[in-house]
Amino acid sequence: MIKILRYLDRKDITYMLITCVLILAQVGLSLQMPGYMSTITQLIKTPGSTMSQILQQGLYMLLCALGTLLISVINGFCTAYVSSHFSMTLRKEIFHKVMTFSSEEIKKFQTSSLITRTTNDVNQMEMMTSLGLIIIIQSPVMAVWAILKILDKSSELSLLTFGCVVVLLVIVSTIFLIVIPRFAKVQKLIDKVNGVTRENLTGIRVIRAFNAETYQEDRFNAVNEELTKTQLFNQRVMALMSPSINFVMHFLQIGIYFLGAILIEAANVTDRLTLFSNIVVFSSYGMQVISSFLMIAMIFMFIPRAKISADRINEVLDEPIDVLNGEISSSGTVTHDLVFDHVSFHYPDSDENVLQDISFSAKQGQTIAIIGSTGSGKSTLLNLIVRFYDVTEGKILLDGINIRDYTLNALHNKVGYVSQKAFMFNGTVAYNVAFGEKEGMSPSLDEICNALDIAQASEFVAEMEDGVNSHIARGGTNVSGGQKQRLSIARAIARKPEIYLFDDSFSALDYKTDSLLRTKLKETAQDSIVLIVAQRIGTILHADQIVVLDEGKCVGIGTHRELLENCKVYQEIAYSQLSKEELENA
Repeated sequence: MIKILRYLDRKDITYMLITCVLILAQVGLSLQMPGYMSTITQLIKTPGSTMSQILQQGLYMLLCALGTLLISVINGFCTAYVSSHFSMTLRKEIFHKVMTFSSEEIKKFQTSSLITRTTNDVNQMEMMTSLGLIIIIQSPVMAVWAILKILDKSSELSLLTFGCVVVLLVIVSTIFLIVIPRFAKVQKLIDKVNGVTRENLTGIRVIRAFNAETYQEDRFNAVNEELTKTQLFNQRVMALMSPSINFVMHFLQIGIYFLGAILIEAANVTDRLTLFSNIVVFSSYGMQVISSFLMIAMIFMFIPRAKISADRINEVLDEPIDVLNGEISSSGTVTHDLVFDHVSFHYPDSDENVLQDISFSAKQGQTIAIIGSTGSGKSTLLNLIVRFYDVTEGKILLDGINIRDYTLNALHNKVGYVSQKAFMFNGTVAYNVAFGEKEGMSPSLDEICNALDIAQASEFVAEMEDGVNSHIARGGTNVSGGQKQRLSIARAIARKPEIYLFDDSFSALDYKTDSLLRTKLKETAQDSIVLIVAQRIGTILHADQIVVLDEGKCVGIGTHRELLENCKVYQEIAYSQLSKEELENA
């Protein structure tokens, strides 16, 4: 847990030091008041005492109380700043770290867990910082200071107080030994609830289409009930703490007066006033000792969860990155060739290669198509270019430079990537098309409209109520699959990339739109490299080169006609989609 404090900056630490000094002053002022009360008690019982002397001691008590109030307000401001700024820093650090994760790290933590760690776990740390900064310092100092002040007053009363403190420690320790292991379980169960809820919201259409509402409700109820039962157990055990401490507190107060009465009765007349005064002081200090342990017990309610949350946050922040930044921020030239040099790849949790010894090259102005059966590694091949994963063997070269040597920012500036599953962000059409920056610049409105025109999206966008300023829901749920795909293609075109990567991006388009889009794209991308992953033969007929994959291996490279003559896998795919006459006339 201490490790996470490295994210406190100098200003946070300054405020914390100020708070520590003020807390010591506050404790000193609080512990002075019983002394003044003892003096007032003696003055009342002492013949010849004047009202001015009593009022003077009362004034001192009032000033101590006002000083304590003022310090509490200042400490409140300081702790509020430290806790809120600390939580902001943690959220920012987690977000930035997650943005550097490869797909493998995302899969390792799971999306639902990363969301919980960024929200719930950070909130636990904020609450711990806000409440704990004062209590963790104030309570032990006040308890020790108060005990030191009463040790020389009465050995009998000191022993009674010590016994009550031991009982408190036993109660608190027992409770925490029971509940601490279950706090870790609670955070994992919150991850599960978050995961099931997120899955339910994302797949709501499929759930309704298959009448699976009851099944999903049962899944949610199972994890929700398990979380509820665990929380109930924890809260019920923790609920024993407050009445137990109150019982010990009242027992100590009664015990002080009961034992004090016995001591006063057995004392000499001349000593009774001093003894009575000591009992008044003892009562006040005893309550402060117990109150301090009560506050310590309260903060211990947060420490176990905060520790678990801190460990979970540190797991994310300390996770080593597989895909590391290179040092080349720019090649200085437009990309003229892309080369796969004996590339093999397998996922980190598997020993079997998804791609095996892939070699081909693409020149500026060329269109390279990649085709193959489902699971042959087509999408994986494109993912390696943008470094969602790094190759296991071999290398990928841009202008003779290994892509690992480029910074990720420089590499991604060269690429216009259209994923297999188009994703739209919550915002306008223009926002989605102009999404992201290339070398610090965003597309202009004219460039956005031009990209929409090339992607064959300008017609349906013009029919929308506000045109390019029309709202697009998160995930593109208010547009059709084909419209979403065209907007995704327009987003890549607007970047004017040096390399276009289309991962089965034309599958949702009809043949006419597909043909028009590719014709316009060829004119626009004549100085770029275009890689197209496709299932339809019609989409790749006129590619300069077609790479045929089968079970992760390259079984053919060439033009449509060349492969139709000498590649059996390509022939099987082609004849399953088009007739012999259509293929010959293509």
